[in-house]
Amino acid sequence: MENGNDTVKAAIAGNITDLRKKSGMTQQDLADALSYTDKAVSKWERAESIPDVLILKRIADLFGVTVDYLLTSHRDDPASVPLPPSHRRHKHALIMGISILLVWLVATFAFVVVTSAESPFGAKWLIFLYAVPVSAVVWLVFNSVWFNAKINYIAISLLLWTVLASVHLTALNEFAIQIWMIYLLGIPSQAIILFWSGIGRRPRRKAKKEPRAPKEAKPAKEPKTPEEKGNPEKDPDQDPSV
Repeated sequence: MENGNDTVKAAIAGNITDLRKKSGMTQQDLADALSYTDKAVSKWERAESIPDVLILKRIADLFGVTVDYLLTSHRDDPASVPLPPSHRRHKHALIMGISILLVWLVATFAFVVVTSAESPFGAKWLIFLYAVPVSAVVWLVFNSVWFNAKINYIAISLLLWTVLASVHLTALNEFAIQIWMIYLLGIPSQAIILFWSGIGRRPRRKAKKEPRAPKEAKPAKEPKTPEEKGNPEKDPDQDPSV
């Protein structure tokens, strides 16, 4: 039983150490992130003690792994150590950027081919306009999967207006048809997009006002002495005629 516990301690210690170093954090940085001391982190990494379940969950969330990952040794397979969240976001952003650039590469290639072949297609520059809504679709897909889906309305808005512009300018340049009123469709559509984006947002909770402390009752005033009232009592032995 002790060997099993020692194995788990060693696995947790090794995983915390590897994840911390790969994230470029010091023991003090990790301790600050968890509101613990660097001595506690040092004990975890030396397998002298293990964090409790709640702290293990916080460590897993911090490094973008699962609790099960922390409990299993990965020293024999260093490649299995996942990238820290910041590195993964950077990698995902690069992939999305390359994908969007590929859209424009295809658009440029199509422009060169159409121009060289003397195509009857008149407004060849429209090819680049068509690349904008395609880029918006690529952005929308990657943003939904890897990034903040709450800002998808920006990509959808860009997609909406560039599609309308593509239809309008294509009809105008290729068929000499003026359909500028097609942009009127964008007004209610944009309103729907904005309302839809606000459905998933949680309203901000107003901070509860702390109840005011009851006012302390003022102490009752002591009755004034005759001297304070300016009417001193007469000495009973004094002659009343005085």
